[in-house]
Amino acid sequence: MIACYLDHNATTPPRPEAVEAVSRALAQWGNPSSVHTFGRSARRLVEDARRQVAALAGADSAAVVFTSGGTEANNLAIRGCGRARILVSAVEHPSVLEAADDIETIPVDADGIVDLDALRAMLREGTVVSVMLANNETGAIQPVMEVAAVAHEAGALFHCDAVQGAGKLALDFQALGADMMTLSAHKIGGPKGVGALIVADHVQLVPIMRGGGQERGRRNGTENVPGIAGFGAAAELAAAEVATADRLAALRDRLEATVLAEIPGARIVAGQAERLPNTSCIGLPGISAETQIMALDLAGFAVSAGSACSSGKVKASRVLRAMGLEDDIAACAIRVSLGKGNSEADIDEFVAAYRDFAKRAGATAA
Repeated sequence: MIACYLDHNATTPPRPEAVEAVSRALAQWGNPSSVHTFGRSARRLVEDARRQVAALAGADSAAVVFTSGGTEANNLAIRGCGRARILVSAVEHPSVLEAADDIETIPVDADGIVDLDALRAMLREGTVVSVMLANNETGAIQPVMEVAAVAHEAGALFHCDAVQGAGKLALDFQALGADMMTLSAHKIGGPKGVGALIVADHVQLVPIMRGGGQERGRRNGTENVPGIAGFGAAAELAAAEVATADRLAALRDRLEATVLAEIPGARIVAGQAERLPNTSCIGLPGISAETQIMALDLAGFAVSAGSACSSGKVKASRVLRAMGLEDDIAACAIRVSLGKGNSEADIDEFVAAYRDFAKRAGATAA
């Protein structure tokens, strides 16, 4: 049985070009902070990748701060920006929600979209606001330009976790109005363990790790040259693929239409919201997400539930609960997230397997 991978929001298969870039960079073993020939060769790889990542983000290369991944970038933004008050949407990734002890959450509506009026009422002096570009579980796209405008009217900084949007949506750091923006390599076909925080010139970022002075004093520690090189290669390819996102949207729509037509009781979470073209969150009341995932895995299909940062745990989705959904959906929803390698045949075979499982499990119309 050949497994069909439908979990691209968790991580993406590495691009051959990124693997090759990592391999080449391993041969440039100089420290990129050294001034001799070996160091300069490594530094050149880092700076080439910085330009590639900046192009993906629609930012200047000087704004790119390389980190160990999206989690560190989110923590650096929230803890390093110098603001004492932290407001984040209730559907953020755990690396934002748990970045500090005194975080306050902004409520969201039934589609998981942030409540702008609630945000206005919560804003105070000395605040940083963090709202993701698109949700990793439902794919719902946030009105980040409006969030940025509301935040800036009150003198707040705005951070946007754009990890899931990169490569699926066109990014323009300045147009989005973000003061800081997070990216992650392994979500776009690059290696794991490397990410970036895009930082506007006016943000005085204080590093959260002490000693070293790398990344213009904004992130200490020797740069992961092979990982960064792979990130750059993946970023360049991902930027070009945004134009083909309509193909993924058509596959997603085919998936959802067939699921709703053929599986009693199934529902699409946040189906009325503007969403990422590749993401579908499917609720099947009465059948736990864990049961669904295990059965589909045995049938050869890799899907998931919630964030992939919970050490393999499957439980009721915090995101779906924040949207006001009861446990019969929040604990019974799976995420199908498509990638460039998926086809109509993958969709049809998945739906057939899902339909057969649902019938065996006794799914019934609500």
